[in-house]
Amino acid sequence: MIFLVAVFFLKSWVVAPALASEVPPPYGDAIVAASARLELLFTRTVDINGGLTEGPAVAPDGSIYFSDILPGANKGMIMRFDPRTRTTSVFSNDSGKANGLIFDAAGDLIGAQGADYGLRRITRWNIKTGHQTVVADRFQGKRFNAPNDVCVDHKGRIYFSDPHYIGQEPLELDHRSVYRIDSDGTVIEITRQVSKPNGLALSPDGGTLYVADHDNDSERKGRRIMRIYAFALDPEGLVSKPGHILIDFGEDAGSDGITVDQHGNIYLTIRMLKRPGVMVLNPAGQEIAFIPTGSPGQAEGEARSGLPSNVEFGKGVEENILYITVGTSLYRIPLKVKGYHRQYD
Repeated sequence: MIFLVAVFFLKSWVVAPALASEVPPPYGDAIVAASARLELLFTRTVDINGGLTEGPAVAPDGSIYFSDILPGANKGMIMRFDPRTRTTSVFSNDSGKANGLIFDAAGDLIGAQGADYGLRRITRWNIKTGHQTVVADRFQGKRFNAPNDVCVDHKGRIYFSDPHYIGQEPLELDHRSVYRIDSDGTVIEITRQVSKPNGLALSPDGGTLYVADHDNDSERKGRRIMRIYAFALDPEGLVSKPGHILIDFGEDAGSDGITVDQHGNIYLTIRMLKRPGVMVLNPAGQEIAFIPTGSPGQAEGEARSGLPSNVEFGKGVEENILYITVGTSLYRIPLKVKGYHRQYD
């Protein structure tokens, strides 16, 4: 069943007080007006500290579903923001620790349920009934590590990343990979080139798969790896050669969620204390715009603020609106370009 246990009423075009005076204006005139500002839509009201909002996904009706990942044994939630009423309600108060979300062409919600008391699988919700169906939870008989993010191609096949960051569950796989689930339920390993695959997205033509390597070295000693890979896909939607590094952030920054616009530009959430925000790259990997989401120049050890986790464009009258999950909140900002959603094309 659907759990509608709370509704939060919000005023339009509200800028978070902590952000209003600290966040620089965006730049990149072809993408965003310098006068555009973040609008605060939702902030968690449940009295639980830790975790974060994640995985915004636009539904066929234009509403935005997003994860609220709670820490430890606390059950995560999936929220629904209605742009028409500017209210946020609880779609599910037990998400199975869902992280990345996306809708398929049939209007069902696909979720990557992670670890740390999560269900470690890819699941499908009927949003009218709330009923869940397990899409896949194993590769070659072994449980996934912690599915993180999802995207779908023009055939309805589901690509997803499977890293591992937290959780005491024993791991059965000895690698972290990107997989694809075909319509018959077959799970295919796409690549294990990425050290800790996180956010991912397909180019509008379906010929390139972008994957964020967000290896924060949380489980072993060594160097942090923070990159964006671009993998060329063959006509079968498979990787036939190594991906190339679109951008390498070094060790002090990392990207999480990814989306694309109608021109194929790539939107990356940058979890960098000295420069938190959404970076926009053209397909060649050149930065063409930046949308700050927090104050720049934050130092290690300070209370972190404004770190974004994921992004998604709206739909219909909001096809030029970019939604961003930041901390435990949801924001949006108007852009000059329209987003692209392969499942609705």
